[in-house]
Amino acid sequence: MISSDKLKKMYLEFFQKNGHKIIANASLVPENDPTALFISAGMHPLVPYLLGQPHPSGTKLVNVQKCLRTSDVDEVGDSFHLSFFEMLGNWSLGDYFKAESIPWSYEFLTSNEWLGIDKDRLSVTVFAGDEDASRDEESAGIWKSLGMPEERIYYLPKEDNWWGPAGATGPCGPDTEIFYDTGIEPCGAECKPGCSCGKYNEIWNNVFMEYNKTSDGRYELLEQKNVDTGMGVERTISVMQGKKNVYETEIFVPLIEKIKELAEVEEIPDEQEKSIRVVMDHTRAATFLLADGVVPRNIEQGYVLRRIIRGAIRHGRRMGIEREFLTELSLAVIGIYEADNPHLRKKEAFILNELRKESKKFNNTLIKGLRRFNRIADKKKEIDAKDAFLLYQSFGFPIEITVEIGKENNIPVDVPGFEEEMKKHQKVSSASADRKFGSGLADSQKETVKLHTATHILNEALRVILSKDIVQRGSNITHERLRFDFNFDRKMTEEEKRAVEDVVNQKIKQAIPVTQIETSLEEAKKIATQAVFGDRYGEKVTVYSIGDFSSELCSGPHVENTSELGHFRIVKERSISAGVRRIRAVLE
Repeated sequence: MISSDKLKKMYLEFFQKNGHKIIANASLVPENDPTALFISAGMHPLVPYLLGQPHPSGTKLVNVQKCLRTSDVDEVGDSFHLSFFEMLGNWSLGDYFKAESIPWSYEFLTSNEWLGIDKDRLSVTVFAGDEDASRDEESAGIWKSLGMPEERIYYLPKEDNWWGPAGATGPCGPDTEIFYDTGIEPCGAECKPGCSCGKYNEIWNNVFMEYNKTSDGRYELLEQKNVDTGMGVERTISVMQGKKNVYETEIFVPLIEKIKELAEVEEIPDEQEKSIRVVMDHTRAATFLLADGVVPRNIEQGYVLRRIIRGAIRHGRRMGIEREFLTELSLAVIGIYEADNPHLRKKEAFILNELRKESKKFNNTLIKGLRRFNRIADKKKEIDAKDAFLLYQSFGFPIEITVEIGKENNIPVDVPGFEEEMKKHQKVSSASADRKFGSGLADSQKETVKLHTATHILNEALRVILSKDIVQRGSNITHERLRFDFNFDRKMTEEEKRAVEDVVNQKIKQAIPVTQIETSLEEAKKIATQAVFGDRYGEKVTVYSIGDFSSELCSGPHVENTSELGHFRIVKERSISAGVRRIRAVLE
């Protein structure tokens, strides 16, 4: 039986054998894509390189990447959906293309030397074509040459066989997906790969990035054609092990046993099956998010984390676990994953402390909130906008939890009205968190690149004026402004802000060249004054230096000289959480 650890090891070995370099597992918080809150696919950390930036490790890459998809949070509880999961991926950055990628995928899946999956249980889909791009006959032809019967090759439209950019713009293109026939009876005559009945389980996706989606919605051909492939670890081993769902695999067994112990039961009742799955999934997600520096808040990444933690607590209570339990379950998660993710153990104290704080905060109001929900529902038979906002503001119920409780009790909830209430109170609309910015560059426009370089100068200027202990806690850069988060325990004075501006503008006036070198991680640590992303780097890295003033590990892009930047001005400086400040600035 192939375990998850064995699958990951075999995958890396196979692609190393075929000339790929292993790269590091990136943080769940994106560095270079502010249009997405989290890394939801293995390609997200590679966006600059997919657009043409040279990667320090070359043009053929492979890794195991942790991912989180907020779009799947509401689906957790069925057989295969997870919010947090691990993705196996290999990439070609302008190197090989369809003719190599598809045969490699098929070989790894079906060769007895590797996974040895029965070829007769596999089907594939390819892009059917539309006004933006032509029908993918090339991929279909390659599949036929490998022996895939024509009746098991399906042409599907863009909503099924097109991989969009990581955010609103960026690299994208048609894909070909590989499905495993689970053996159950088809749901009808039209049952085929892509059907949700459970007969066909997608296990591999090969994306051919031939296009760049522009801000005005056009699809331009890329000069550099790339390949991005993905295989979900949990889903694939559930297929390989003949399990009915991902939660029956060895990854989750220690967590199931721990939850039984916490709930003081020998078996989990059928009616609590969804709850135990939600608790396991959400605890895994929360543990990894906390390890990557996200803290519970009411906006952006912190909102999603708070929602996940509170969802786990509520489902734990539905199973009869009334005391704080997430810390014990999180320790089990750390034990499962620490070999490949040593940062989990390093951050253990922080993770457990944040879980305790959030559990205490929510437990204090959960019972009262449920009582208020029931009183409102009994009286009105619905939860209107003001009621939903009251549950959010006074009892800490994320709108998704209110909706979930409503579904369980057949009580409608006015979600659009709730969002309007949030806007009235000058809150960010938390019901659509995936639209919010994360950290890094929105695109590679000229003005965005300028502000990226200005961010590097700002980072060092803060260290000069405030404290050498200043480190970056996040950034978000668009073509209009930069946003920079950093550790500092008080409000900056006006004199300090002007002093920081003066340092930045002085460096701009000095017309300092911006240089780039590729080197080993160990050498980079000697050169770079700042490297804030911990274990996310591989053996080779890129260091950008602004004269002898600033040196940082960074994937770029940057201007060639600081004289290109213009005049730097701080627009606003404020607190965003305990000990963390945020600066918004512009170039004029």
